[in-house]
Amino acid sequence: MTDPLVVARLRAAGCVWAEDEAVALEAAAATPVELEVLVARRAAGEPLETVLGWVEFLGRRLAVAPGVFVPRRRTELLARLALAQVADRRIAHGAPPVVVEMCCGVAPVAAALDGRGAEVHAADVSTSALACARTNAQAADLHLGDLYDALPHRLRGLVDVIAANAPYVPSGLIATMPSEARDHEPVVALDGGPDGADLHRRLAAGAADWLAPGGVLLVETSDAQSDLTIAAMTGSGLLTDVVTDDEVGGCVALGERPLS
Repeated sequence: MTDPLVVARLRAAGCVWAEDEAVALEAAAATPVELEVLVARRAAGEPLETVLGWVEFLGRRLAVAPGVFVPRRRTELLARLALAQVADRRIAHGAPPVVVEMCCGVAPVAAALDGRGAEVHAADVSTSALACARTNAQAADLHLGDLYDALPHRLRGLVDVIAANAPYVPSGLIATMPSEARDHEPVVALDGGPDGADLHRRLAAGAADWLAPGGVLLVETSDAQSDLTIAAMTGSGLLTDVVTDDEVGGCVALGERPLS
């Protein structure tokens, strides 16, 4: 039975789903002392996911830790699109597709591709995020560095799918984000520049050099910013489309390198 005092503390701290969170915290604690530590961290505003050490994503638990970006449910659309691209390319070509998760964080897309018959790479600038990614995407090759600079040169022109949940919050709006994000997640994982599309432009600018002919760039964006993301892709010679999923609130821009 859930301790009503725990529920009351969480509710007083502003946790909307206090009862559900209390159940999760009690399940994660082996002793009353551990429970007290976990409840205190959550009541102080730390995201529930980093307090627990995991987040649910596409039906599995991914490791997360304090100081990393926590995958949102809307990114499941990005992962599903990457999975579909991999399946289509395996059928068409009969060879393992090459996939890169750029700005991977804890590597939710790479984790979803485990066991799907692809050669998977994931890159990020955060050593803390990559430490979680090593747990989540054990079959992927991980690379530390800034966007394409992190990738092995041998992949140039051979990548079938690049998937990225790059930062896309406009700099001026970070202060308006929930405290769980602005106070506990790294700014580098949130800040997308003045209009939120700086990283999208950089991804699009380099995509044609790294994608194989017919390869695709998948970039999570927002309804408000999708035109900016698409413009960046079009300006780099990619054929574009936008896919949305209202159920999870996802929006992904797709850019395909022409076959010739």
